[in-house]
Amino acid sequence: MAPLAASKKRKQAAAQEQSDASDAEPFPDGGLDMLSEDEGEDGSLPESDNDEVDAFPEIDTGSDTEEGDEEQSGKDDEHSGSEEEDEEDASSDDSLHIFPKAKTVISDITGQPKKVYPEIEPDYDSDSSTEDAPNRVGNIPLHWYDDLPHVGYSIDGKKVLKPARGDELDKFLKTVDDPSAWTSAFDKNTQMDRPLTSQELDIIRRLEALENPDATYDPYEPTVEWFTGKGKEEVMPLSAAPEPKRRWIPSKWEKQKVMKIVRAIRQGRILPSKPKAASSQPQFYAIWNDEPSSSHPPPLTAPKMRLPTHSESYNPPEEYLPAEEERKEWEVTEKEDRERDYLPQKYTALRLVPAYDQFIQQRFSRQLDLYLAPRIQRTKLNIDPDSLIPKLPSPNSLRPFPNHKSLRFAHMRARVRSVSISPDGAWVVSADEEGIVCLWEVMVGREVKRWTLNEKVGAVDWCPRTDVSFFVVGTEEKLHFFIPPNLPPAIQSSTQALLAPVTLPPAPVAPSPVKWTNPPSAATSEKPILSVDLPQSSGLAKHITWHRKGDYFATVCGSSFQSDLCFTLIITTASGEGQGGVWIHQMSRRHSQAPFKKIKGSVQSVLFHPSKPHFFVATQRYVRIYNLAEQKLLKTLTPGIRWISSMDVHPSGDHLIVGGYDRKLCWFDLELSDKPYKILRYHSRAIRSLHFHPTYPLFASSSDDGSIQVFHARVYSDLLTDPLIVPLKILRGHDVREGLGVLQVKWVPKQPWLISTGADSTVAVWCH
Repeated sequence: MAPLAASKKRKQAAAQEQSDASDAEPFPDGGLDMLSEDEGEDGSLPESDNDEVDAFPEIDTGSDTEEGDEEQSGKDDEHSGSEEEDEEDASSDDSLHIFPKAKTVISDITGQPKKVYPEIEPDYDSDSSTEDAPNRVGNIPLHWYDDLPHVGYSIDGKKVLKPARGDELDKFLKTVDDPSAWTSAFDKNTQMDRPLTSQELDIIRRLEALENPDATYDPYEPTVEWFTGKGKEEVMPLSAAPEPKRRWIPSKWEKQKVMKIVRAIRQGRILPSKPKAASSQPQFYAIWNDEPSSSHPPPLTAPKMRLPTHSESYNPPEEYLPAEEERKEWEVTEKEDRERDYLPQKYTALRLVPAYDQFIQQRFSRQLDLYLAPRIQRTKLNIDPDSLIPKLPSPNSLRPFPNHKSLRFAHMRARVRSVSISPDGAWVVSADEEGIVCLWEVMVGREVKRWTLNEKVGAVDWCPRTDVSFFVVGTEEKLHFFIPPNLPPAIQSSTQALLAPVTLPPAPVAPSPVKWTNPPSAATSEKPILSVDLPQSSGLAKHITWHRKGDYFATVCGSSFQSDLCFTLIITTASGEGQGGVWIHQMSRRHSQAPFKKIKGSVQSVLFHPSKPHFFVATQRYVRIYNLAEQKLLKTLTPGIRWISSMDVHPSGDHLIVGGYDRKLCWFDLELSDKPYKILRYHSRAIRSLHFHPTYPLFASSSDDGSIQVFHARVYSDLLTDPLIVPLKILRGHDVREGLGVLQVKWVPKQPWLISTGADSTVAVWCH
């Protein structure tokens, strides 16, 4: 009976509270009679409570203070005990509703007393606490509040102020200090960053991975057989009824309707529409009133008429009225040259203004403006043509380079095809097709020595070594070595010891068809001191190139100056295949060898790399680079020239120029690509010769048009900077004979001077 008595007591307290609701103080001073959690099953309280009822804490409407928390915690400590409660007590407690204490105030409008309850502050256990949305404006555009200090209204109708937000630097510092900043997103409703839940982060991860955002989605779930499962078989379409006859038999009702219309037309009760006759009168339409098509951009608007100025007024100011001289000048001037097509006139009243005499002309001009005005705006690129021309430095700032002919050395009658300069730059050796080899000085052009070989000479080249002095002359199937006169005794003895040693080196293991012999008359300077006999049918040695150390050289041989390749350790190129095609000659061992068993294409020229054991072989269309140490092909260059005539490698070894008979000059960056970096077309006829200067940033090209092109070619050590190629000078001084012009050009090693040979039997020296 104790629990029943307790519940009756609670109901009496609730009834007493409702009866006293109209009083000023709704709650009694002693509080409400409520059983605590410490009462026993019989409803009695412990002895320590002395049968006193707990006082209900008064609700503070201002704020939640720490004192209230301490007081409440004290209350909890006093009544802590058993956590279980009787079910009947719990059911009776649910029917008891406790409200905050109300205040009685005088209304400002009616003047009568009224009760004002404090604001409801639901705790976390209330139903609305799970909705963390202080802004209750609903689903409206939030940009309405951009210019306002608040972002919406709360559940109580109060303004929700915008939180303070720093600048971009503050946002960055906040992301540095807060490790969870990257897992938050900006909430427009509350104007602050809201952390994302693990489910939202998982959805974002799935969207970035192009997956389905639903984690429970199974793309491989079994197919539900709706129509083909067991017991669900149906004949498609869904109805298995037989086709009715009306599907293929003509309808008699449609026939009756058609015949009824036909009879009405025959009786004249239905008149068909008459065909429109072509009108002979012109049709006019406004071209500016067309509706724009959706597939095309809208047309431009019609041009507007010019607004009238003060001078067109019927009563303009005095300063706008023309004087008598200005009026006569305007009348004399042609109509097209007049500044304006009217004269300002002054009238005292608007009713005195006559009819406008230029009305028809003005209307016609307006129609022309509308007719000729563009209806579509076309974008036009305003490009200055000068901006397309590369900005090159002035040739005067790139001096020195040769710009005039200093002297001229003449041969007898034949073409001078080859020339070579000594390593010290003091002597020049030139040879013509009749077998005359001349040695002369660069400074004055004085001839020092002449050799007559009675053979056609195709090439001549000086040995690059400085401790010895000799040059090689290539003739028909032979190579001759000559020592120039007036040498110092030390260089003379070392040269003779190299070319005609007392003790010959041991013979190689593999015999070679190339024979090295010292003629018995080698003591005199009239005859060659050493001769190399090439295999029979090798042809004329047209090209000789030396290795930088001076122990190896190569020659290209062939008939009618269409050469194949020979390697030697001094390298010789000869026509034919196998060992007679490519030869490499070595001076110290007096040995020649053929590194290629078979050569693809007709070899035109060969070169040694200035610093690496690489060898360049130019055929008719390709340039192949071989590694002599590893004996393999490194790269094949494709210049795109129909017939290669000559080539030369830069002293750095990273760039190569190739010339052809089709007037093209190709610059290759060997570290960049196997295609030309730049193609130059400056000559009007075939290119015959190319040569880089060994010390200055210059190179030259000669052509059958009788001209020599001099270029500034600066190569930078920075791989990201392109080479600077600037045309400097066009040298003209050779005559064109039988379609041939300048046949070969060579630079003087220590000076910016150029030596050129031509088909006019002359050799020219060009100086700066």
